Amino acid sequence: MSEWNSIAVRQEGAVGIIELARPDVLNALSRQMVAEIVAAAEAFDRDEKVRVIVLTGRGRAFAAGADIQEMAEDDPIRLEWLNQFADWDRLSIVKTPMIAAVNGLALGGGFELALSCDLIVASAAAEFGFPEVNIGVMPGAGGTQRLTKLIGPKRALEWLWIGARMSAKEAERLGIVNCVVSPELLMEETMRLARRLAEQPPLALRLIKEAVQKAVDYPLYEGMQFERKNFYLLFASEDQKEGMAAFLEKRKPRFQGK
Repeated sequence: MSEWNSIAVRQEGAVGIIELARPDVLNALSRQMVAEIVAAAEAFDRDEKVRVIVLTGRGRAFAAGADIQEMAEDDPIRLEWLNQFADWDRLSIVKTPMIAAVNGLALGGGFELALSCDLIVASAAAEFGFPEVNIGVMPGAGGTQRLTKLIGPKRALEWLWIGARMSAKEAERLGIVNCVVSPELLMEETMRLARRLAEQPPLALRLIKEAVQKAVDYPLYEGMQFERKNFYLLFASEDQKEGMAAFLEKRKPRFQGK
């Protein structure tokens, strides 16, 4: 699509695909690229025909980190005026299920981008890590928070302090990655998962995602109250009526997202 300069966007059935398209710099995340990723994700999120979003990278990397050349001369005042991470905040409230298909390097901001997705499918050749400490800084787009919530503070501190890379298998073992597949099957397996999710009732998927996000931050009782309200809300949907009717009639449901 002509309005994108740093990414490529396409749709396959009910799956929207966003491909980072700066392979010559290993898909380094410039501010423009992040803005385009968020704009594309929000456009898919508004499209009732899109039920799942897949995010991947062109070439040898998912994204090898932030565009350091762009940031090297920044200072706190400039970063404050730029509101550096506002676009990342918008990405975190996209309601449509998002899957990261990680090929090659996912470092720094690239790792944060993958962690911003709901599920991660990784190539066996993928590598993850937060090397920011090695250049005198730290993650700023949620890396310290998301990694800690996934693997606990002691393991998170080790990876964040040392700045080393972890293999796809290690990321899977730690519960960061959902599954690891051979490099040549990455998109095939990711699309298989995406199409499976696209068959599910979209309103239920969105409200389940919302409830799981609250579970990360809320105490148990408050989280259960939030879950209960979303449970009740789904009984106002046509998909709930269709799903239960199909179950009783022993047929496959036809969910419409209504």
